[in-house]
Amino acid sequence: MILTGKARLAGVVGWPISHSKSPRLHGYWLDKLAIDGAYLPLAIESNNFENSLNGLKNAGFQGVNVTVPHKEAALKYCDEVDPLAFRIGAVNTIVFKNGRSYGSNTDAYGFIENLRQNSENLEFSTAKVVVLGAGGAARGVIVALQDAGVPEILLVNRTKSRSEALAADLSIGHEGNIQVVDWEKRSEILSDVNLLVNTTSLGMAGQPPLELDLSDLPLNAVVTDIVYAPLITPLLELARSRGNPIVDGLGMLLHQARPGFEAWFSQKPEVTSALREFVLNG
Repeated sequence: MILTGKARLAGVVGWPISHSKSPRLHGYWLDKLAIDGAYLPLAIESNNFENSLNGLKNAGFQGVNVTVPHKEAALKYCDEVDPLAFRIGAVNTIVFKNGRSYGSNTDAYGFIENLRQNSENLEFSTAKVVVLGAGGAARGVIVALQDAGVPEILLVNRTKSRSEALAADLSIGHEGNIQVVDWEKRSEILSDVNLLVNTTSLGMAGQPPLELDLSDLPLNAVVTDIVYAPLITPLLELARSRGNPIVDGLGMLLHQARPGFEAWFSQKPEVTSALREFVLNG
């Protein structure tokens, strides 16, 4: 990166923050595009989030990414929040401009762009999609699928009441396109599915396994897991072994970073194979 007294500054706020790959990701783009700027990891506790946000704005930062545990709190502390972030229920990108803070959510964008880049034959306008999980990540995924024109979403969660509440909330304005399915039937509904999305923590290191029989899943159905640690989850490994196209979760991280970077540094970055390798090896 190139640093002068006029460098543009941005960063990522969270607690903890040392694990974040965002500084490495944005640092790559800053170097690649020869931008006079820096992107910093900022460890901020919850009880100091509002004051720190104002401090960064007053210190001349262009904006910040927001990660755990501040995404929901950022909805309250931004001067303006776009409608998509309200639907998702979280802010992950803030732009400071003219003394005000503008919150948005780019996770939905990152999810869809990752699929578009890595699964060319997936047609959203006719797709039938199964989403596993009903937490905050599932919410962002479903909003992304709805806005991409997906006509039918099957929502499956271990606690059915959570999936029912999520479906009821997100069905407003999209009548009838979310159907709640019992967790016990998760393997029985795959016979005509075009996309299977896992948003749960099942299958991650230290978590229980995701028990799912893919026997009925069409071989051309795309399977994606939104996590990237491990990069190839047991679900993706199983899907790949039977011939299904798979999309790992790293691309979602990379693509969701693009709108913020462009807003802060005034250049549009690209997601490339070289970027993937650089972020993975950091």
